[in-house]
Amino acid sequence: MEIAIIAHDGKKAEMVQFINQHKAKLQEKKIDIISTGTTGGKVENAGIKVTKLLSGPLGGDAQIAARVAEGKCNMVIFFRDPLEKHPHEPDVIMLMRLCDVHDVPLATNPATAELLVRAL
Repeated sequence: MEIAIIAHDGKKAEMVQFINQHKAKLQEKKIDIISTGTTGGKVENAGIKVTKLLSGPLGGDAQIAARVAEGKCNMVIFFRDPLEKHPHEPDVIMLMRLCDVHDVPLATNPATAELLVRAL
């Protein structure tokens, strides 16, 4: 199973903390984690194996959206910062739309992410 993780700048520390809290379960279930570049680097620095794609503004969100459309990515955890503007917002909207189109679970906050990880 492949899970994508993404976090806006103001939410990256929260994502690292979340992944650390669930590290044992993710390893036990043999989950492959993919991520946008900057988020992936921070998670990797915390000692968790992750496949890093491009940074979100450089196309990483679009790369993850493509994996969703191809049926390769089974879940997306995207800690969005709704109080900030993001120049790559069209890519974010596309990713969310494709999760809906392809019936891929999408968590945009820690509470929903917690429910999805518990369901693994």
